[in-house]
Amino acid sequence: MARRLAGKVVIVTGGGAGIGRGVAARCAAEGAAVCVADVDGDQGSASARAIVDAGGQAIFALTDVTDEASVAACIGATEAAFGPVTGLANVAGIYPRATLDETSVALWDRVIAVNLTGPFLMCRAAVPSMRRAGGGSIVNVTSTNAYSGLPNLFAYSTAKGGLLTMTRNLARGLTPDRIRANALNPGWVISDNEIRVQAGDGHDLAWIEAAGTRQPLGRQQVPDDAAWAAVFLLSDESTQVTGTEMNVDAGRSMPGQGGSG
Repeated sequence: MARRLAGKVVIVTGGGAGIGRGVAARCAAEGAAVCVADVDGDQGSASARAIVDAGGQAIFALTDVTDEASVAACIGATEAAFGPVTGLANVAGIYPRATLDETSVALWDRVIAVNLTGPFLMCRAAVPSMRRAGGGSIVNVTSTNAYSGLPNLFAYSTAKGGLLTMTRNLARGLTPDRIRANALNPGWVISDNEIRVQAGDGHDLAWIEAAGTRQPLGRQQVPDDAAWAAVFLLSDESTQVTGTEMNVDAGRSMPGQGGSG
């Protein structure tokens, strides 16, 4: 298979773990120079190091997506290492369990800051670099919960709904710059963090595996499922794709399936 992202410079927020790590690794394997941006220095640097050890190009940038100066430094480090940015995957996110009644103002502010303000700051900082590159692609990792909601993910679902709207606005506004923006909606992705979350709810690995067999296509998603979709949206294969919302949830969001991930 051809290296589908050869010559691309891609920033992946939340690239130290879970979906973000999967996206970063897959982009590098497809030829992109990758900036792994993460607020966790240990995980982020390990993710970048694994890419380099596998023969790819990567740097790590310690990045708090809620902080303008930190975001600007991430863009600067990427340009210094690889040149203008051509791709941005906004993956960083948090999803603490809380219903409306359980959601404090502090929790609400934190979830909105990471899941909605963070992508806004990253896009605002990266777009000038993409203009210098002659175009680019933004992939906002949202959630099918943005459509259906989930009672104990009140703030998270609301933030992801806002991110969908932001994506549509980006797509409309950036076409003159040949910058595309699309939403990628993963399903129930089983990452290390999700395993910890489920353990907190009293669910062990056997429960997770059994629950997977009840999904429409027989299993939950893994980070690579989202990563392959991100590669397509970041590549020249999708040069006429903008303003779309791609569900990578094995059909769980289809009507009659009883919920979304």
